[in-house]
Amino acid sequence: MNVFLLAHTPEPDALVAAAAKICYRDITAGELLKGEEKNLSRELIADLFKSGHLSTFEHVSFTFAIDGLSRVASHQLVRHRLASFSQQSQRYVKMKYDPEAVIIPDAIKNNPEAEKIFTEAVKKSQEAYKNLIELGIAKEDARFILPHGHSTRLVLTMNARELHHFFSLRLCRRAQWEIHELARQMLALCREKAPVLFEKAGPACIFGKCNEARSCGRPYKNMEDLLFD
Repeated sequence: MNVFLLAHTPEPDALVAAAAKICYRDITAGELLKGEEKNLSRELIADLFKSGHLSTFEHVSFTFAIDGLSRVASHQLVRHRLASFSQQSQRYVKMKYDPEAVIIPDAIKNNPEAEKIFTEAVKKSQEAYKNLIELGIAKEDARFILPHGHSTRLVLTMNARELHHFFSLRLCRRAQWEIHELARQMLALCREKAPVLFEKAGPACIFGKCNEARSCGRPYKNMEDLLFD
């Protein structure tokens, strides 16, 4: 899986702090970004996060390009409704006849017998797809035979508030392994561009108490434990 940050709102930390100023201070629009200090932004954003005043986070957005994600994971991803998605279409793009075009879970890859069963089934489905295409069947119909784990590509945009929500759910150890890895890479990229805004982004176990009804029993010790696990 490869995740790239295509674009983001300029100076995201300063912009969120500026949006908060309009709410809490007698200040004109033209003065919002004047004399912005990083220490002030840190204190203000920390107060916003603590009070739950996260509407100001919505003024900042991040756009990612993602390669090598399965459609198993992308189906989970699109459940995050406050986001924009542009995904490679299997109606218009002919899928590769290549076993490596299908994501293989480690649980299968590390079991020789299971991997053999998996790869044989993938080859058969891809051969069937190829044969259907050669018979003149439209790609949008031939794709029905393809594995659920077929690799896909997409562009994703989320605002900072939704990203916090996304990270809180998908960076939990109980999240599906693939979307967990996606979230981990996305958070690392976000923290590079907005270290203050995403200082406390992640699962509840890092910042307080686990919210899961069935805890994994292995809470992360800190952000480094999460990002470099």
